[in-house]
Amino acid sequence: MSNQNTKIVLLLGGISSEREVSKESGKSIYNALVALGYDVKIIDPGYGLNQPDKPDDFFAADDFAEIKKGNILDSIQREEFEKADLVFLGLHGKYGEDGIIQSLLELKGLKYTGSNVRASAVAMDKNLSKILFEQVSVQTPEWFVVDESEIDEEYIVERINGSVGYPCVIKPNDSGSTIGLTICKSESAVMPALKKAAELSKKILAEKFIAGRELTVGILDDNPLPVLEIVPKKGFYDYEAKYGEGMSDYIVPAEIPEQLAKKMQTEALAAHNALGCSVYSRVDFRLSPENEYYCLEVNNLPGMTSHSLVPMMAEAVGISFAELIDRIVKLSLR
Repeated sequence: MSNQNTKIVLLLGGISSEREVSKESGKSIYNALVALGYDVKIIDPGYGLNQPDKPDDFFAADDFAEIKKGNILDSIQREEFEKADLVFLGLHGKYGEDGIIQSLLELKGLKYTGSNVRASAVAMDKNLSKILFEQVSVQTPEWFVVDESEIDEEYIVERINGSVGYPCVIKPNDSGSTIGLTICKSESAVMPALKKAAELSKKILAEKFIAGRELTVGILDDNPLPVLEIVPKKGFYDYEAKYGEGMSDYIVPAEIPEQLAKKMQTEALAAHNALGCSVYSRVDFRLSPENEYYCLEVNNLPGMTSHSLVPMMAEAVGISFAELIDRIVKLSLR
C-alpha cells in the first residue's frame, strides 16, 4: 500500500495533565505524516464529536471546545475511524498511554502505533513496572508505594527512614513528564510532596534518589538506539527542563565508556521486553558516580516534540524525524 492510499487518524491532545505536550508532539507528527504523503485526519479525544475543521486549530493554545472525560467515547465514534488503516497515537499521560484508548481502538478492530493494551497499562504503572524489572534482573532504585488512603505523615516518614532514606523521590504512580514529582531532602518536605502527587494519582511512589547523571535509551523495532545524556541547566530534569526552550543540553551518544553504553542498551531492551512493549519506547536511567545504572521507567509513547529524545537518538544513527515516523507507521501496520 502506498503512503497516499494509507489513511491515518492522528490522536492528540486528550484530557490528561500532559495535554499541551501532546498537542506539540501531534503537530510534529502531523507535519511529518503529511510530508510523507499519508492521508491524515486529526482527532482530539478531549473534544468528542465536535472537532475543528482546520488542522491548525488542533494545535492552538486555546481549546476549541470544552474538554471532558466523557468526550473520549464520543470521539471514537466519528466516521474518520471507519476507513482508517492506522491510528497514530500522539497522546501522553492518562487515557493516552495507559491502555484505555488502546482498548477502545481494539474493540473497533483498529491498528494503532506503540504497545498493546497490556503493555501500555503496565508501563504507566510505575510500581508494577519496577516489580517486572526486578524479575528480569534490571536494577531499579529501591521503592515502596502507598495508597492515597494511607497518607499519614508519621507512617510515611517512618517507612522512608527505614528504607529509601533521604533524599527521596515522591511521585504519582501513573503520571508522566515529571508532573507531580518532588525530590524530598528532609522530613519537612514529605507531606507537601504526598499531597501534590495525590492530586494526580490514587497511588504514590516513594523511591530512593540516585545521585548522578540522567541517561536514556530509545528502542526502535527491538533495536536499542544510542545512549543519550540529559544535562539540565538548573536543578533536575523536571517539566520546565524537559519542555522549556534551551533549559537542558543533550549529548548523544553519551560520553560514557563504550562497554557501559552497550550494557545499558542491553538493559534497556530487557526492560522494554519485560513490560511487553513493541514498536518503540524510551527507557530512562540514572547513572551513579560509580557508574552503576538504575532503570527508572519505560515510556511506551515517548514524546515527539522538537525537544524530544527518541528523535535525537534516531538522528544520531542517521534516521531523520520523517523516517522515524515512517518506520513507526510501517512497523505498526505489520
